[in-house]
Amino acid sequence: MTHSLEINAIRTFCLLLLTLSGIEAHGQHDSVSKPKIEVEYTDKGFQFSTTDDRFQLHLESRFQFRFATPGDQNPLTFDDLESNEPVFKINRARLKVGGHAFQPYLKYYWEYELSQGNLLDFRVMFEKFSTFKIKVGQWKTYFNRERVISSGKQQMVDRSIITRPFTVDRQLGLSFYGRLFPGSLADLTYHASILTGTGRGAVENDDNHLMYVGRLQWNFLGRELQMTGSDLRFHEEPTGLIAFGGVTNRSPYTRFSQAGGGQLFGFSEGLPGQYRVNQGFLETAFMYRGFSWQNEFHTKEIQDKINGGSTRLTGSYYQAGYFFSHLWNFIPEPLELAARYARYTPNSDQRDFYEEEFTLALNWFFKGGHRNKLTAEISVFDFQTDTENLENTTRFRIQWDISF
Repeated sequence: MTHSLEINAIRTFCLLLLTLSGIEAHGQHDSVSKPKIEVEYTDKGFQFSTTDDRFQLHLESRFQFRFATPGDQNPLTFDDLESNEPVFKINRARLKVGGHAFQPYLKYYWEYELSQGNLLDFRVMFEKFSTFKIKVGQWKTYFNRERVISSGKQQMVDRSIITRPFTVDRQLGLSFYGRLFPGSLADLTYHASILTGTGRGAVENDDNHLMYVGRLQWNFLGRELQMTGSDLRFHEEPTGLIAFGGVTNRSPYTRFSQAGGGQLFGFSEGLPGQYRVNQGFLETAFMYRGFSWQNEFHTKEIQDKINGGSTRLTGSYYQAGYFFSHLWNFIPEPLELAARYARYTPNSDQRDFYEEEFTLALNWFFKGGHRNKLTAEISVFDFQTDTENLENTTRFRIQWDISF
């Protein structure tokens, strides 16, 4: 079923692109000579462009090779802490295609997960005006920074323990976004989205309730910070942001992931419109001269519209990294040290029930930065409930991420 939906989504994407092409090409004459095609290799892979810059296409592949012990997934229960099986796998194998057509501001992009057979992204963007842009299709919802940052540009091997309960993940719909008052003290970046709210691969809603998502980001130093996890650009000027956002949705699901809609631990399989989810976040991020910082605070309320009752979840993380070669010459320049602390409370009425994560990571950036890097990390997970004593487990992971 999902596969057929993805096939239909690709067809819809192509039809939309052809429709837009008819609009853009209207009035053009066949007598115009065809431009030549230039080929070059860029930071987006192999790029094909016409000499008149009306058409551009780039192709990129990315692979993540990962070893983890014991186990790879973040533990959800005490039973997960007892796993002692080492894992070696190709964690991600992506094919990315993007560019623009007919005009540089009419952009397109799609991304496919080869190892699992999932169509992740397919979207068309109209970006003629910096203050008002439009996006239609399926993509990773522009909500919190940790999830928006590509898995290939993360500072750690993977995201923190709070991603699973709080991510909005990929959805199908429409988005409006842009940047206002750039370079001033009122420099703002905004995103507003109307989505189906039923997860990746779902082309229709389960009821008449849509998902509404908003994000407002204040670039308080007049400079916009890129969505990346390390200060590879070595910002000579301090660059930071403060952002907040919210989402409301009613669906059969209490969580979303790359696989689509699902349930958090303790929630049963839902019926159409069973769960009303309201959530919000506050985040900060900062980079300056090799130092990077980011953190988020999340709150989420889940209302059961059929059985009654509500549950509130809270979570937060704090993450920082630094290239210490800027302080001591004996440390290699490609080496970065990073650390993260995260805490998740699945029910705010049970303060004694929580999970914590402590992670320390080393990054070695080969030539190409995030496009070719080796990351090693060690994590400690702690669980606490009102009936169990505090337990912990240690996990080691090493990952090679390469794009070409």
